[in-house]
Amino acid sequence: MNLNLTLKVWRQKGPADGGHFETYAAPNINDDMSFLEMLDVVNEELIAQGKEPIAFDHDCREGICGSCGFVINGRPHGPMKATTVCQLHMRNFHDGDAITIEPWRAAAFPVIKDLVVDRSTFDRIIGAGGFISAPTGAASDANLTLVPKATADLAFDAAACIGCGACVAGCPNGAAQLFTSAKVAHLNLLPQGQPERWSRVTSMVNTMEAYFGSCTNFRECEAVCPKEISIDFIAKMNRDFLQAKFRDRRKLVNAEAGEDAG
Repeated sequence: MNLNLTLKVWRQKGPADGGHFETYAAPNINDDMSFLEMLDVVNEELIAQGKEPIAFDHDCREGICGSCGFVINGRPHGPMKATTVCQLHMRNFHDGDAITIEPWRAAAFPVIKDLVVDRSTFDRIIGAGGFISAPTGAASDANLTLVPKATADLAFDAAACIGCGACVAGCPNGAAQLFTSAKVAHLNLLPQGQPERWSRVTSMVNTMEAYFGSCTNFRECEAVCPKEISIDFIAKMNRDFLQAKFRDRRKLVNAEAGEDAG
């Protein structure tokens, strides 16, 4: 079945440009196409007319890389749950539909061009502690490190985050707690992550708060996450962050007590 659609697309030449919506006709769109394939067809027509194609991020087109992402009819990644833009198919729309397409709307994600935004703030959070730095040499056999299945499953659930930014775009506060908590949890839950557990959560949360808004439990992040990451990880991160602060305070008090005794 073919669809005749009207697209209202956000066009913006660069960060300094004010941006505006432009309307395009998208006739005879096969409903077996993905949303990005539909945009490919529209762009081919724009190029044939000598016009600037619509810029949008994509890479694997398999819902894995997290590169794609924009707001479709007011919802990050579109109307389907647990679905990235590249996995969204046109059969989820109807003939004659008008579709509004715009980039992530978040202060921490400035628009580069059209639907492409700068998500390097996520990289700064990862750079602050989203890794294990212990020089352990070659990887050991997985069976040598015993991990309870429930813990391993929970860590895997957190590691499913693809860092697309939908949680930030969906949050009224532009918060990044869901992304950060997932990246903290998948390391802090496992034995390999324990040596840096407290410094990791402190550094990553402090970096997050320098760029993003605060979480007030709207739960929009969880609702639009294509990997259905649970906000339970936010609670876990907050608990670890408070414990880290108490540990730092205890160290300071003990150090001051030692100086007084000396």
